[in-house]
Parts: sequence; C-alpha cells; structure tokens
Amino acid sequence: MFRISPARRSSTRLASGVGLLVAAVILSGCAAIATAADATDTDCPAAAEPLASLTLVDDPRAATGPSTACLASHAIEAVAADGAPQLPVTVTDAEGRDVEITDVSRILPVDISGTIAATVFGLGLGDAVVGRDSSTSFDGTEDLPVVTKSGHTLNAEAILELAPTVMLTDTSIGPKEVRQQLRDAGIAVVVVSSERRADTVSDLVSEIAGALGVPERGDALADRLDADVEAAVAEVGAVAPVAASDRARMLFLYVRGSANVYYIFGRDSGADSLIEAVGGVDVAGEIGWEGMKPMTAEALVAAQPDVLVMMTDGLASVGGVDGLLERIPALQQTPAGANRRVVDMADAEILSFGPRTADVIRALARAVYAPASAPAATPTEEPAS
Repeated sequence: MFRISPARRSSTRLASGVGLLVAAVILSGCAAIATAADATDTDCPAAAEPLASLTLVDDPRAATGPSTACLASHAIEAVAADGAPQLPVTVTDAEGRDVEITDVSRILPVDISGTIAATVFGLGLGDAVVGRDSSTSFDGTEDLPVVTKSGHTLNAEAILELAPTVMLTDTSIGPKEVRQQLRDAGIAVVVVSSERRADTVSDLVSEIAGALGVPERGDALADRLDADVEAAVAEVGAVAPVAASDRARMLFLYVRGSANVYYIFGRDSGADSLIEAVGGVDVAGEIGWEGMKPMTAEALVAAQPDVLVMMTDGLASVGGVDGLLERIPALQQTPAGANRRVVDMADAEILSFGPRTADVIRALARAVYAPASAPAATPTEEPAS
C-alpha cells in the first residue's frame, strides 16, 4: 500500500541519502533533461479532467499503444508568505557540514530535476531566485540565467557572476570541487538530501524551508503537499483494480540511445514509489531488482511488464517505440513489447517529486488508465549527446 511518510526530518538537520537522480547524472551523458518540450509535440486536451470522468480502459494490463503523460499546469502555487525569514540559521547539511545562512535575498537552487527550485517557489521565495539549472522550466523561471553546463554540470563562473547569498543543491549535480570553490568565495552552500520519492515529498520541503529560515511556511507547504498526494492516490485508487493480479505490471526503463545507456530502475530507486502511487505493480522490485542497474534481456523477460514507463527524451533518443523495440529485441517477449505499451513523460517532470508530485501522479494515471486522453508524443529529433 502506498503511504505518506508520517515523520518529517528536523528543519535544522538536513538528511543525507543517495537518490535516484544522482544516478541520472552519471548515466545520461546527454544534453539537459529539460529538453522534453523541445523534443516532442504533444496534445493534452484532458490534462485537467478528473480521472474518473475520462474513458477508462477495461483492463489496464491489456491496453495497447503508447501514451504520453503531461501536466495540467506548469505553475507552482506558493504558500502564504507571512513574515520575513528568521535569520541567521545554522543547519547541518547532507554532507555533514554546519552551514550558517544569514541572507536569503539572492537564492540559487540547482539540481538535476528542478525540484529544489520548485520547492523554493512553493515556499513563496521565488522573487529571490537569481538563477536556475537547465531542468527548471516551470512558469516564472523562463528569464532566469542558466548556471549549468551540458545540462547537469555546475558552471562556477556563471554562478559567481550572479553573486548568490545562498545556494541550495544536492549530490545529483556537481562536480563537488565547484561547490567547494563557491564556499571558498563566501557563498553559503547547503547540500540537501538527494533522496526523491513520491511518499517523502514533505521531507525535502522541511529541509529547504529550515535552511531558508521559513520553517512555518515549510510546515504549511508540506501539509498541503501531503494532502494533495493523498488525494491523488485516492483518486487513482478509485479506478485502479483492487486485486494485485489485475493491476498493470510496470517497469521504469531509463535509456539514452545516443550514449547506448539502458538501465532498469527498481526497488528504492524512487521510480518504485511512483509506480505504487499510480496503482501499478513494480515488477523490477518483484524480481529483486535493487536500485538502478544496467538492463539485461533476462531481467526484462523475467519481469514480464505490461507497461514500460520512460522519460520522453529517452524514448525519443532511440527513435520512439519502433526504435526501442528494434534496439531491445527481448521486449518482444513481454506484454509491453507485444502491445507497444509505453507511457512516457517529460524528463524534468516524471521523477522530480517536489510540489508537483500529485500532478505527476494524476498525469501518469491518466496515461495508464485513460490512454485515449493522453495521446502519444511525436518525437521531432533525437536529443544531443
């Protein structure tokens, strides 16, 4: 059963953890993951419609053809910004460093998924953000300067030019030598947890809110997000099959065709929590697949997925479903391959697990249970490597 974590980490002690998106940096070897909007042309006419109001498939395990999940909105709703940040504040970050933050007038939030920036905006501090990573593309960030090279490498010179008073980041982006260079330049650098899961969204909110001196806003945002995720899971639960044997068997496949990268994300990768939230069965975990490991034909055949879940740019990088089946012949021995059943979602959205988590759950659920409402994206070009 999908459960929201009842315990939040202390707002002054930032938890550590090696998250899913750390691996994404190591594995991708490609351009920014936020290029999904450029790589596809997608129509989402029913993105804002309640799931139960759509035309649902009779059997999610037997649905055929690809579909694309997309969000109803690209805006971040901020909590009420009552009172100024309570500064100075000292936190122990995810790398065990004690960091004192005295000024949050110029905030630089950067990671590989845009999650930290979305959280800062959700805390009502978006006006103080001075730059962004290339994955941050939600409304209101279009004119912010990008400080990452090749999509996921920190550019020290670009950061120093912005003169941030505090930088929030995690180990999904680096190199760590640049973080130290920024510390040496007098910037307060706070490394937050890299763990990203659908059921621990409020933990990251509490970490970031504590570091920025707005713990009360953090509590308000965390409460709202927990309620939103619980409501989204309940909405999915109302249409998903009750019996586990009738639920869609789903597998998260991470690919970058131009780099010849093919990985399965399994138990404790974060993808498992997303699959569980949309009422599916994480078949990678079922076969004992831990974390993120290179795909094997044997694992695919053993898992027998009904649905492949992928990033949009990853699917485009192999030439869409046709190219995927050509490059991975073992997929033909699975229901997902035989039915061409692939659900994709924009790279910068699908595993971000921030303020938009509930929307991501609903979007994926529409693509799984009401595929006619989520027509497949049309790849226009292969992402550059």
